[in-house]
Amino acid sequence: MSYEWTEPTRPSRRRLAEQPSQFSREQVAHAMERSVDALAAQQTPEGFWCGELTADTTLESDYILLQLWLNQPDESGWNPPTRERIGRAAQSILERQMPDGGFNIYAGGPSEVSATIKAYCALKLAGMAPESDAMRRARERTLALGGLQAANSYVKINLSLFGLYPRKHAPSVPPEIVMLPGNVLYEMSSWTRSILVPLSIVQARGSNRRAPAGFKLDELLLPGVSLALPKRWGLSVLFHQLDRVFKVWEKRGSERIRAAAIREAERWILTRTRHTEGLGAIYPAMMYFIMALEALDYAQDHPDRVEAIRHFESLLIETEDRFIFQPCVSPIWDTAICAYAMGEAGLKDDPRLTRTADWLISKEVRRKGDWSIKRPDTEPSGWAFEFANEFYPDIDDTAMVLLALMHAKGSNPDLQAACERRAINWLLAMQSGDGGWAAFDVDNNWAVLNQVPFADHNAMLDPTCPDITGRVLECLCRRGMAGHEAVRRGVAYLLGAQEKDGSWYGRWGVNYIYGSFLAMRGLAASGAAGAGDALDRAAKWLRAMQNPDGGWGESCASYTRDCFVPAPSSASQTAWALLGLRAAGDSQSVPFRQGVEYLLGLQTADGTWPEGATTGTGFPNVFYLTYAMYRDYFPLLALSQVGD
Repeated sequence: MSYEWTEPTRPSRRRLAEQPSQFSREQVAHAMERSVDALAAQQTPEGFWCGELTADTTLESDYILLQLWLNQPDESGWNPPTRERIGRAAQSILERQMPDGGFNIYAGGPSEVSATIKAYCALKLAGMAPESDAMRRARERTLALGGLQAANSYVKINLSLFGLYPRKHAPSVPPEIVMLPGNVLYEMSSWTRSILVPLSIVQARGSNRRAPAGFKLDELLLPGVSLALPKRWGLSVLFHQLDRVFKVWEKRGSERIRAAAIREAERWILTRTRHTEGLGAIYPAMMYFIMALEALDYAQDHPDRVEAIRHFESLLIETEDRFIFQPCVSPIWDTAICAYAMGEAGLKDDPRLTRTADWLISKEVRRKGDWSIKRPDTEPSGWAFEFANEFYPDIDDTAMVLLALMHAKGSNPDLQAACERRAINWLLAMQSGDGGWAAFDVDNNWAVLNQVPFADHNAMLDPTCPDITGRVLECLCRRGMAGHEAVRRGVAYLLGAQEKDGSWYGRWGVNYIYGSFLAMRGLAASGAAGAGDALDRAAKWLRAMQNPDGGWGESCASYTRDCFVPAPSSASQTAWALLGLRAAGDSQSVPFRQGVEYLLGLQTADGTWPEGATTGTGFPNVFYLTYAMYRDYFPLLALSQVGD
């Protein structure tokens, strides 16, 4: 869903004061009651919630390319079942074409070159004539954005697998990376390593795939522009030279060493599909895993291949009028925030939350994963984002579940207490050296890796960030640990990370509003000396960013510009701003009351809130997320704070 907007004019304090808020406590209570009922209606019998998690057209485009890998068409074209699925995917892509012919990566955003190239290629593979209006406009938009040469590395790598882009100009991902000394692989972010290892097998073993006869994308090349890998700065020159070495090695290197590397990479990916729902439980890693098994000649009925495809296709939302892939699923995340919001809204000793607690406790990770490379002596615990992803519990989900379990009490108190103790100890062990917390790993900040040729997905590393650190601090402090040394270090990290304007950067939500509200809640919960001034500055910034309608909105473009970029008000971002203001002690100012009134006026009769904005972040500037439930549980959480 996309919409058009013009940048709002910042309201003056006088203008806001001329619009007095009229809501009452009874109105807030009624809105919360309806919201709780709406959320309860979406709870499964097992006790969890799982809203849709969607992104842009690149997933459907990649799906069509995957079909080309798995089902090479013959002279008569695709086999009938494949043709039907490709047709549905193509229609889904086409429905989201922008008026200028391109495809964007977030609602309301401009056309983006890599997404547009992927869509064009997928539509052409699906049989759409290059002379058609839709294809002509996509082609023109691609050339206006820099042509195929401007695509990111993963587009070039994927196309090179089929002879659609020169292999010598696409970055190499050698399988030998799994054999590098010093655990270099684990200095990359968890999602990067789960993508790169299967991709390395695909590059090493998958040279026999080709696009259909006569199929080319030469029309997307911008005349006069080199296809060579772009040079950036500093050590990137060295990495470009290494890329050349890798390409020579592919042709002339030791077959014995290459074979050993492929075997080790194969072992690595297979191990990490046990006790999980697909490699990394994320779309790109799962896709490359399937391609790797095919490249390794796994039979179609091999259990690992069958299971890999089953997990991958479980990401598909397919109805009579929809064909959309999710990048992953979010049951732990949605469940934890739902339970916490409902508990904060006053739900106590409710059987619905008992079911939730029992379900969450059953999902605690009890096996060591990649995180244990740097924390080998830590007892495993924590929670993943998905139903099952035992190798990759994440810090953000773990903190959120621990907050939820403050309200959701399971049927076995002793079991719950032991689970919570392990999870808290795991959180403490996962604090990085700078005092902050990252998503999956500790001290995953080896900046030199951002210089490698395939690092332009903007997520090569998993550094600490204010949003996760703020949530962890809130979690620990709400559990009586405000005096702990880890909290002191976390507070120091947040105070040092505050922007000059008073805001905080948000890595996993869009963007400064998200980072600010979580940092503010963490600092407020700590009660630390020095936090008061930081909170006042942040509250002043939030009030200044309010839209004329009383709500708040922020565009994904704020990542591109490295500063706040306003957007039309949204339910989730308004809720985040209110939560931030409340953390700073503001519950009576005109901006705060205007924000509450905005949420009350926006709520629908069924207790939910509408929202067309993209407010979740996967990889800044590259990949964004739309969480279907953000618009509902975050407003409830914000309203629950109004009467405090």
